[in-house]
Amino acid sequence: MVLRKKGKYLLTIIFLMILFCACGRSKESVEAQTYKVYYVNSEETAIFSKEFATQTTDTLDLIDELLLQMSVIPERLEYKAPISGNVTLLKSVLAEGQLTLSFDETYKQLPVTTEVLIRAAIVRTVTQVEGVSYVSFQIKSEPLTDASGTVLGFMSADLFIDNAGDEINTYERVKLPLYLANETGDGLKKITRSVVYNSNISTERLIVEQLILGALENEKVYPTINPNTKIISVNVKDGICYVDLDNTFLTQIYNVTSDVTIYSITNSLVELSNVNKVQISINGNINVTYRENTSLSTVFERNLELVE
Repeated sequence: MVLRKKGKYLLTIIFLMILFCACGRSKESVEAQTYKVYYVNSEETAIFSKEFATQTTDTLDLIDELLLQMSVIPERLEYKAPISGNVTLLKSVLAEGQLTLSFDETYKQLPVTTEVLIRAAIVRTVTQVEGVSYVSFQIKSEPLTDASGTVLGFMSADLFIDNAGDEINTYERVKLPLYLANETGDGLKKITRSVVYNSNISTERLIVEQLILGALENEKVYPTINPNTKIISVNVKDGICYVDLDNTFLTQIYNVTSDVTIYSITNSLVELSNVNKVQISINGNINVTYRENTSLSTVFERNLELVE
């Protein structure tokens, strides 16, 4: 009997040792993932990245971990942590791929160029997390606006273009040619809108953003695109501007024809010297019919017959 009991104890100990080793191997098998955490340089003229490795895989935990990294102030102050000083993060909320970050009111005290760099650093960092496609900023519960008072809305990483290491903090004023609807919604009117913007945004994207924004109070034109439409990407290659939008674009809430909407985008973009044609897609898909009569597989060219 004693031998049997000792044997049982021995087997139990061996089993626990095997289980412990297996758990240890399981933990070790989780490979660290490397992310780029972006910071602002000490001169506050550009952003740069430092690699950060972590074994965290849970989406919310990973977001918190990256945000924490951006709040750590370096000992020698050789660069600026984006979430430090006048930048106090109150909370973060993730819903359907959209991360909303709420800051306290001191965020509004940031110089314009510094704010753009901080925003670029944060957006570029957290959108690396799988499940985070867009980021929006709030001051408490109010959406953040740019220098012209326009709500910035949800931002993706490609909004912050850093061409060949160029600084991304320069603000410019540009006059944009925009085609918006007439009063009856069956034709287009051309207007010129003066916009102050940061030069890291491509002009093509800026035009699409302004079309989605719609008509301003002092403009005798009408909107053509659902204002809740989100831009996925806007790129130009070989004279064709590729505009990728989300599904919201397909839901038209204004009394305008499908041609008015399509050529509002096309005519506005073709005004640019580097754009000859426009291809519109929905979540990367061109095999879509817009309002049952317009195939988006078409590469659209300028149409002046609709213009008054």
